[in-house]
Amino acid sequence: METWRQALAKSITKPAELAKHLDVDPSAIADVTAEYPMRITPMWMKLIKEKGDAFWRQVVPEPEELTDDSPADDPLHEDLDSPVPHLVHRYPDRVLFMVTNQCPIYCRFCTRKRLVGKPGFLKEGELERVVQYLQAHTEVRDIILSGGDPLLLPDHLLERILKALRTVPHLELIRIGSRVPGSLPERITPELCAMIKQYHPIYMNLHFNHPDELTPEVRTACGRLADAGVPLGAQTVLLKGVNDDPAVMVRLVHQLLLARVK
Repeated sequence: METWRQALAKSITKPAELAKHLDVDPSAIADVTAEYPMRITPMWMKLIKEKGDAFWRQVVPEPEELTDDSPADDPLHEDLDSPVPHLVHRYPDRVLFMVTNQCPIYCRFCTRKRLVGKPGFLKEGELERVVQYLQAHTEVRDIILSGGDPLLLPDHLLERILKALRTVPHLELIRIGSRVPGSLPERITPELCAMIKQYHPIYMNLHFNHPDELTPEVRTACGRLADAGVPLGAQTVLLKGVNDDPAVMVRLVHQLLLARVK
């Protein structure tokens, strides 16, 4: 059986590779991928049926990404609310902790394009600085792990983070934002689920935008997390040509509920 690392290694990351599978001009998107990396997992390559469909629009680079001058480099102004590296403290009782800059697929609409896909991330001592900040701010009871995608970290690194956070007595909830179950379901192994169970209560917000993302393999991955006692919630981006249709959105919500994702 193929491991999640093997599946991830087969992802499409170069324009020339993409052109072997899809009707794209590699020279037209080379500058885009040099600025904003591309990664499309084998599962997502199978989901793309034709140019411009709901899956193409989410992951295939377009030249317009370099000519669109409307979004800011940091459109959510997260850097302004970052007291220590990788931590965003905007609301009184909760923080956002960006633990990696790697994702299984790189969404073309990402609000953190300035960060994702870049080499290296948490440096030595930075996790400790985050924990020290949290210990000094007793009003914080809720932390969201994001990035990048936290579930792309190896088990031992993710556990190191969870274990460190559980030393903060007033930190009640840990939430993980992830697109891994819907793009690299092989990653949701029994070993990962067993490790996560040790650090409850842990919640997950899973990114799904279209009902056809809920393949049998994805349903199995979600089921494993649910069986491990992880409450699963959906986070969905409203996207033109993807889910800006009430019928599609209704079907998405129904399929998510069947996969035990609320």
